[in-house]
This record gives sequence, structure tokens and C-alpha cells, in this order.
Amino acid sequence: MTKKSINLALQGGGSHGAFTWGVLDHFMEDGRVSIEGITGTSAGAMNAAVLAQGYMEGGPDGARESLEKFWSRVAYMGALSPIKRSPLSILTGSWAMDDSPAYLMMDLFSRVASPYNTNPLNINPLRDLIESTVDFDKVRSCSMLKLFVAATNVHTGKIRVFDRDELTADMLLASACLPSYFQAVEIDGVPYWDGGYVGNPPLYPLFHTTKSKDIMIVQINPIERNETPKSAIEIQNRINEITFNSSLLRELRAIDFVSRQLRENKLDRTRYTEVLVHRIEATEQINPLSASSKINSEWAFLTHLRDIGRASAKAFLDENYDRLGEESTFDLRREFS
Repeated sequence: MTKKSINLALQGGGSHGAFTWGVLDHFMEDGRVSIEGITGTSAGAMNAAVLAQGYMEGGPDGARESLEKFWSRVAYMGALSPIKRSPLSILTGSWAMDDSPAYLMMDLFSRVASPYNTNPLNINPLRDLIESTVDFDKVRSCSMLKLFVAATNVHTGKIRVFDRDELTADMLLASACLPSYFQAVEIDGVPYWDGGYVGNPPLYPLFHTTKSKDIMIVQINPIERNETPKSAIEIQNRINEITFNSSLLRELRAIDFVSRQLRENKLDRTRYTEVLVHRIEATEQINPLSASSKINSEWAFLTHLRDIGRASAKAFLDENYDRLGEESTFDLRREFS
């Protein structure tokens, strides 16, 4: 069977990024696709960097091992955190932190106090996680994989995309910097926040830097919800979901417009290329999860999400492998109708 080349666009979403781990794990094990480029934000960016490092160490098997090591480290550090599920959540099988006293206190402080006041020493556990699991020399030297990490310039409000060959721990931290919890990450004197505000993830870096015209979006932030949020927490969570998906939807609209213009011979095909868009998601399993579960780093939860990701990736490839390189499997017309 011919191996097909694809690009990946990996969303951020805290612990829900373990779903993306599962997708990547299956791709590396399955062998039917090769990855040419990855664009990622927050947890998506971390997954991408860890995969690149592992690939340099031992090819697909090395990438799988590196990803598992990273997420096991996430679970280990989470076990030391005071923010844990309540006995009621454990009893009912809920992965949410909504009734955890420590979580509720943290959430309250994040709404009324600045991290510059509550965390003046700028302690960020993500730095220890990244520096203990990612070898950036190996990431930067992974020439077989193009890698792009997004962050938001605090001063301009514009996106900044960091390339693989310049990537550092600070750039990954910037991509995952939620301003309610962490001080802005400064790079060359410029402060940055989470890239999700302006690109979750950005797609455009893949358009002219890769040969593959297939972009696979691994989506972990729901675009649609059928219920109206009523509580303050639910309202804020939905606002965040809409905000973090808005830039992606704008790019998808642009791709749909260009594709229609090309099919109608209204654009020069020597200047424009039709992008084939695909999406892997797990709406039935991911959407019901509370936003607070994004900080749940229990190993049982992470591996649960990994297994959902593996199953979703397998189902996609089994159903759509022959369509890769030929047509989009994500119906953009239907998405925006």
C-alpha cells in the first residue's frame, strides 16, 4: 500500500491534547501516512515538538515512545498538584474538576487577580515539564518534518509563528500561556500569550512550505454545542471555545472560497493550489467533557483520551485513506451552510 503524505494541524486544549497523542500514536504505528508538516498551538505544539524529538531518536517507534514519556510526565506532575477530582466526581465517574475546592479557588482567583500579583515569582510548572522531556537540539535538527508553533503578540494582538529551526522552550511556553494563570512569556523583549487567540492552529504556514496539499485538522475544541450555557462557568467556557475556534473557521472559509474559485476556473492554478481538508474529532466522547477536565492530568484520564484518539484515527484511515490526495473529506460547504 502506498504511503500518503499529509500535513497536520493540532489544536490546543490542555489535557485534552492526550486525544491528539492517540491520533499521532496510531499514525506512527499504522504506517499508511507520512507527516510532512505540523502546525500546532499550546498542547498541539507540545505534541508536535515531542513527536519531532522522538522521530529523530528512533523513527516512528521513537516518536511513539517520546509521546508516551511526555504524557506520563504530565500525569506524574499532576499527581503532585493540589487540584484533584472530588470524591463525588470519582464516585460518579466524572472527569470534571467543577466541584474540586482547589479548582474553584484557582478559578476564582484567576477572575479577580492578576498572575503578576498571585504569582510574582512567575513559577510555571509547564517549564519544568518541557525542559525535562524535550531536547530542542533534536527538535531543531528534525529536517524531515516542518514544524510551526503559534503564539499571540500581546502588544499587537497579531499571530507570531515560530519555525522548527528556531524553536525553544520559551516558544512552547508562549504558545500555551493563558493570561489568567501565567505571566506573559517574553521572547526578545516581546510578550506573548496563548496562540489559540489568533490561531488554533494556524493553517497558512503549511500552504507554501510543503508539497502535500492535504491538511488533517485534529480538533479537540467543539465548534458546535446544542445546549445553551446557563451557569457562569458554562458561559465563560463557551465564550472561550468560540474565541479559540474563530481564527480556524476564518481560514477554513478562505480555503473553501479559493477551492470554489479554482473549480470554476476563476483563479490561476499556477499561483493558487487547492487545499484538501480533513478532520479527526470525537464529538460524542469529547463534547460532553467539562472544560475543567482540561486540567485533569490523571493517567487513567489521559490514556482514556489517548485510546479515543487512536480509535478515531483508525476509523478515519479505514474509511478515507483512498480519498487522501484526491479530495477533501471535510465538507466545508456543509460546515458553513
